[in-house]
Amino acid sequence: MGKQEQQHFFESIIEQHKGILFKVARSYCPNMDDQKDVIQEMMIQIWQSIHKYSDKYKMSTWLYRISLNVAISFYRKSSTRLKKYSALNEQMTELSTEEKSENEQHLNLLEEFISELKEIDKALMILYLDEKSHSEIAEILGMSVSNVGTKIGRVKGKLKTRFLQLNSK
Repeated sequence: MGKQEQQHFFESIIEQHKGILFKVARSYCPNMDDQKDVIQEMMIQIWQSIHKYSDKYKMSTWLYRISLNVAISFYRKSSTRLKKYSALNEQMTELSTEEKSENEQHLNLLEEFISELKEIDKALMILYLDEKSHSEIAEILGMSVSNVGTKIGRVKGKLKTRFLQLNSK
């Protein structure tokens, strides 16, 4: 593939699938600046790996795999920095939820609860909520289909417990 073809292919991939990048970045980075940084790093990794893409895989599967790997690496590197921002973010969330509808509040809580999950559980829920099949999730994350089903069940149970604890207060 020539340089110009590669550039065009890259641009079309990003345009068609940018939602994947934004969704993964938002799930792993509560800070808007960090989201921009991780999206930029995802795009760099996609560009550097574009010659390795094989059409035997779905484009979304390939992009999820790259995006999640970049986000998890970024998350690990900046975990101490994120701890410093968590108190401020909690205060901001409290202020903004007062004005939102109940559904918006539930969605915000779900996003918050997912962001607190372990890295692999967070990735599972992003893919599950994006309505990926268990086999697609298994392929993206490199685990067995039965393990995906078991882990999703456990994470859903944890999230349900968090909502129930919140509503019982």
